[in-house]
Amino acid sequence: MLKRFKLDGLKGAKTPMPTKCSLDLDPNGKEVDQTLYRSMIGSLLYLCASRPDIMLSVGICARFQAAPKESHLVAVKRVFRYLVHTPNFGLWYPKGASFDLVGYSDSDWAGDKVSRKSTSGACQFLGRSLVCWSSKKQNCISLSTAEAEYIAAASCCAQLLWMRQTLKDFGIICNKVPLLCDSESAIKIAHNPVLHSKTKHIEIRHHFIREHVSRGDIDLSYVTTGNQLADIFTKPLDEARFVELRHELNILDSRNVA
Repeated sequence: MLKRFKLDGLKGAKTPMPTKCSLDLDPNGKEVDQTLYRSMIGSLLYLCASRPDIMLSVGICARFQAAPKESHLVAVKRVFRYLVHTPNFGLWYPKGASFDLVGYSDSDWAGDKVSRKSTSGACQFLGRSLVCWSSKKQNCISLSTAEAEYIAAASCCAQLLWMRQTLKDFGIICNKVPLLCDSESAIKIAHNPVLHSKTKHIEIRHHFIREHVSRGDIDLSYVTTGNQLADIFTKPLDEARFVELRHELNILDSRNVA
């Protein structure tokens, strides 16, 4: 892919996106070749199937395919520079891992500079094996961090329920699946049987998580921000934090894995 776009000679970068990166429409920016830009995005989206560490960056750049500008192309090339720096990285699945299902849910708040929508991030593990991940801009504007986190948790809950049923078809029973969230407010909303006036604006379709928590299908519990693995899917991180989470997701250099 690097050779296809003649980018294999680029200088490597240690992260796929700068920490303070804030892309917008850039209406006064210099226009670039739309076909080239979309082709680069399409190739990167395909790569996201095995490289979760670039999913957030690619997703943000993909929002500007309609009218890409030079600033957007620079951001895309930064992702390629990161790939130059990490050509042998990929997902590692340890031998003999358990089939304990667990999910991590996180969200930023109003991170998109164009629509002010939040980004939901989630990842699901079977034991220590990362099997599913997502980074997606939410469909509606959240009025608080608690609402953004609650919507993200509801999406992660739906994915966990689907995976739980799939595992059941293979004879693997998962009761009270852990869903780890770093927002105590979102957890309290899910556990509170009374719909207070402050939460009425949250769409009803996201409240189904309450039912599954009360039934014991999902165990929504708190995890510290430092241990929130889905943080890598919600916002650009500094190098130290990014490398730490990349390692926790078992995205490793194949040359160093025995």
